[in-house]
Amino acid sequence: MSGTPDWQCVMILWGTKYPVDLVNHQVRMIRALSGRPARFVLITDRPREGLDPDIAEVAFDPFFLAPEFKGPGCQAKLTMFVPGLVPTDLPAVFVDLDTVIVGDLSRVVDTLDRRDRVRILQSAILPFGPLGRLAYRLSGGKRYARGNSSVVLWHPAQGAEVIAARFRALYEEHGGLGIRPMIADERFISWCVQPRMGAVPKSVAVKFPNEFMHPIRAWISLKGRLPWVRARRAGLAAVTLPGEDIKPERLLALGDGEAIQDRKGRWLIWSETALGGLKEQIRSYYRDRPDIG
Repeated sequence: MSGTPDWQCVMILWGTKYPVDLVNHQVRMIRALSGRPARFVLITDRPREGLDPDIAEVAFDPFFLAPEFKGPGCQAKLTMFVPGLVPTDLPAVFVDLDTVIVGDLSRVVDTLDRRDRVRILQSAILPFGPLGRLAYRLSGGKRYARGNSSVVLWHPAQGAEVIAARFRALYEEHGGLGIRPMIADERFISWCVQPRMGAVPKSVAVKFPNEFMHPIRAWISLKGRLPWVRARRAGLAAVTLPGEDIKPERLLALGDGEAIQDRKGRWLIWSETALGGLKEQIRSYYRDRPDIG
């Protein structure tokens, strides 16, 4: 979509795990499905040859490129909150590169009800909001609502810069990852600004295992038949595929109706009954990616 951007989409890339073609493909899909024009920003550890010229490359903050931050905890992603990396004129939506774009991602921006709000995907049982804030206060910060950072909404002009600054200060104070919230980027985001945290609505974006997988196989098919669930899923803009158990290569190799189980004992059923239209959307999304499909 052409026009003056009123939001920005942020992506992060380090190492060689994801090719530039995937970045370009994700931008094409966001651009094609978005109802409003966006600016695209890629925070990267090196210049990327072949990148779409409409994507602005921004260099990583060197501190967050430490090897220990690029492991399972993904603390390197906190670089998005370093002042000066992401322009401060527009609200920002970060989206992981292992996310399938199936609708209008700009709808996430509509949920920014205050400029200092930070929203991520809800993943833990304790919800963001009054209950999460109460648990945080009563436990002295030991209990708090947590989420998943595959999709993050914030405004770079107000409030979120404290996340990167506080992480760095605590790292230097403790000589490493000294407190439990520092073990993962999403835990640290949730803990650091718990009073201002909110969830990205499940009507806009979801984490695939939370939405489509379950330890009880019968529940997966039953849930997929519920009319209000089908209606909500039909309006999704993004579905993230975290972890090695549900990477696109594995999903696309499944036969119709085949079931697999992840390391947490949750089942995935590769059928239209369980997944609705998402099954074909995943196939379509990766159809033009020869390195996957």
